[in-house]
Amino acid sequence: MGSSSGGASINVYELISFILYFALVIGVGIYFFFKSKSKGEKDYFLGGRNINGLVGALSAGASDMSAWVLMGLPGSICLYGLGQVWISIGLLIGTVCSWIFVAPRLRRFAIVADDSITIPQFFSNRFKSKSPVLRVACAVIFVIAYCIYSASSISACGELFNVVMPAIDKRPAMIIAATIIVVYTLLGGFNAVCWTDFFQGMLMLCALMVVPIIALGVLNASGPVGIVITPENYYSLLSSGKFDWKSIADILTGIGWGLGYFGMPHILVRYMSIKSEKEMKKSRIIGSVWTGIILLMATVVGLVAHEYLGGRITSANSSQAFIQMIRQLFGAGALALIGGLLLSAIVAASMSTADSQLLASSSAFVSDVYKTSLKKNATDKELLWVGRIVVAVITIIALLIALNPKSQTIMQLVSAAWSIFGAAFGPTMLLCLFWRRFNYKGACVGIIVGFVVSVLWMVLFNFEYYGYTSVIYNTALYEIVPGFIVGLISAVATSLLTAPPSEEVLALYDSVPDQVEESDFVKSEEENATEETASEEVSE
Repeated sequence: MGSSSGGASINVYELISFILYFALVIGVGIYFFFKSKSKGEKDYFLGGRNINGLVGALSAGASDMSAWVLMGLPGSICLYGLGQVWISIGLLIGTVCSWIFVAPRLRRFAIVADDSITIPQFFSNRFKSKSPVLRVACAVIFVIAYCIYSASSISACGELFNVVMPAIDKRPAMIIAATIIVVYTLLGGFNAVCWTDFFQGMLMLCALMVVPIIALGVLNASGPVGIVITPENYYSLLSSGKFDWKSIADILTGIGWGLGYFGMPHILVRYMSIKSEKEMKKSRIIGSVWTGIILLMATVVGLVAHEYLGGRITSANSSQAFIQMIRQLFGAGALALIGGLLLSAIVAASMSTADSQLLASSSAFVSDVYKTSLKKNATDKELLWVGRIVVAVITIIALLIALNPKSQTIMQLVSAAWSIFGAAFGPTMLLCLFWRRFNYKGACVGIIVGFVVSVLWMVLFNFEYYGYTSVIYNTALYEIVPGFIVGLISAVATSLLTAPPSEEVLALYDSVPDQVEESDFVKSEEENATEETASEEVSE
């Protein structure tokens, strides 16, 4: 069932599914807007540090797994084979290590460090520093990287909208997607983002579980829908079929993706928001298992798409492999209603990442620049509205990047932003959490050097990876690897060559407990109610 406009067909059932999905996420935003409009910046940017384990785990996973896990990764594996699976392996190792080692200690440390609600704020409070250098450097990097990252999500939404509604050009489709994302993020803040991420995470999981299984059944019954041509070494984990530099670079690049988890602000802040140790333990298990299943099934989708779609997938349309499978399997009659729901999973992947990025960059500006340097006596209400304005501004910048016809592919935009965050913040985060001798100067140098090396490596040694000719030589090695290593070395060296932390900073580090009871950090309902009443009286 469909209608046409100018020769372009719109499937009404798919359109209905999309409308229902968008109504859900906007409804969540409206609900949390009215529920939390009398509360302050901690509630808007961190959900009042009261997120349960299940929602926290799926929100962290969904905000991580953007559209590339349903479009870029399956398409790459479908086209080039198992040699591309190293990214999945690296991400799985990274997310498990992050949940086990970083998440619980960061949550405890953030609370002890003056109840920090953003990553830059945690870094500054960790060293008891009043200097704005670290916070401003973090905020600048946040804005740069998140504009690029959000552009990839908006681009993915626009591409899918154009597939489902071909009568609407990709550019206005991006504007529609950006508008929906910014509306529920503006309204509901962190709570809305986490709960929409939860629904989006469940939807992504269902889509990746259902589609390849049904496709295999159809494949066994009636054969592929296209001519299957399998390249040499397609099923080899070594992309070139032998242990040469190309294969080594692919392996190091894949593992390098896993390093990004230690410095990804919109994921790290999820760890800080979980309300108790009990919920944290639950989150670690759920988050690790969810990510493992998602990455495994994304790989399976790529392999099944290769056999099912065959020559229909080329380098020009590889990112649509999953979309084409869904439309082949669920494109007729009322089945398109299910197809539209499954296609919504790709929009969900894009939105769940974009909303988290927008909120993280907004919180960094409000808490770490505006509140500390521009207007120190700003009220909670003022901070909330400044945060909303920043969300809108960053969305507009990201939209302009996505609308630029010379902007890169979804996977390339994601990899650029991921590298910047991982190289800049990953080493500093690990040293903050686990090295007592680490000092403020070491943190500043580590962040700046990691960022600069990552960008320079991309420009000088890796630009052919992005469709251009590199300035010096194409190494094929993902820039996060040298950026992370050099950032780590520079942070350690600077700390050892400068004065050790003060006794106050050392005492703060030593005060972080190895294990805490829920009652130590979670306020009672009576205390929360008292604080809310006091806040309302001050506002009035």
